[in-house]
Amino acid sequence: MIPIVIPSYEPDERFPAILEDLKQAGMGPVVVVDDGSGDEYQDFFVKADELVKPLGGVVLHHEANKGKGRALKTAFSYILENMPDAVGCITADSDGQHTVECITKCMKALEERPDNLILGVRDFSGEDVPFKSRFGNNLTIKICSFLCGVKVTDTQTGLRGIPRTFMKDLLDVEGERFEFETRMLIATKDKYPIYEVPILTIYDSKENHQTHFNPIKDSIRIYKIFGAVFLKYLFSSLSSFLLDIGLFQLFCFFFAGLPGYIFMSTASARILSAAYNYLINYKVVFKSEKSHVSSLPKYALLAFIQMGLSAILVHAFVTLLPGAPEFLYKMPVDVCLFILSFYVQRRFVY
Repeated sequence: MIPIVIPSYEPDERFPAILEDLKQAGMGPVVVVDDGSGDEYQDFFVKADELVKPLGGVVLHHEANKGKGRALKTAFSYILENMPDAVGCITADSDGQHTVECITKCMKALEERPDNLILGVRDFSGEDVPFKSRFGNNLTIKICSFLCGVKVTDTQTGLRGIPRTFMKDLLDVEGERFEFETRMLIATKDKYPIYEVPILTIYDSKENHQTHFNPIKDSIRIYKIFGAVFLKYLFSSLSSFLLDIGLFQLFCFFFAGLPGYIFMSTASARILSAAYNYLINYKVVFKSEKSHVSSLPKYALLAFIQMGLSAILVHAFVTLLPGAPEFLYKMPVDVCLFILSFYVQRRFVY
């Protein structure tokens, strides 16, 4: 059994139309979530109840609007508690963008790959696709890939096939509104493969077409997720630098007067600050689940290579362009290596 989840907030006539199509196709059960739409929209949900009940479906209600993420979690909880035979679920939107044929394709893909997150992906290259949609999706794809290591071709698709075990995990994933779908993608890393299914790209150009995606507020919520990853990495690096300087001064105080005390202080401080940086990146920045046996040697090798590249490149610039202070070359070199190191750590180390 694979139930279909449809969250809905202030629906229009397209909502009962998709439910009618699903009923005619004998597809279900359908779990509808009324996300606090209000009294004026209850006729739609009364009709929905009539359409989904014959195939074992249900209409759930939020007293107030809580967001798409919370509506999906409400449906997941209901399925996990009341549908023990469900191998997963299909999520679809209520605005007519997902046809019965597209839902069927994703359902078959989940049946064949019950441990994968299935994405019904749209083609954004068509002439009928609004520029802002094409640009926004392309930008999010690149950011999601670089910062989070998740490569997909449609980051905001609402048509997804979610395995039962992943549904349980998602109940603990942060996000109550549209950003939850982005966090869902990030939560698959190293746990659930992503399988993409091409679907129709439908954009309604009618004047009465409504979307509850706020292009400013919801975009900020989504990009904050990506920004948080890099900010954590920045904090980890800056705090490691300060720790390295502080420990160096401390060891110089204790080792003063001994032969080679500068070398001993530098090495001791660098070992401890590097261990701190490794653990912070492992636990907080990248939230790795790889073994330390696998990640620690890679981190050590990367740190050694990064240090060597910095010295070589700065030396090359000083030789080729003499006359400027060394730190003027070191700053841009280390900034570039800093960004490159983020990618390498995210891609290969953690």
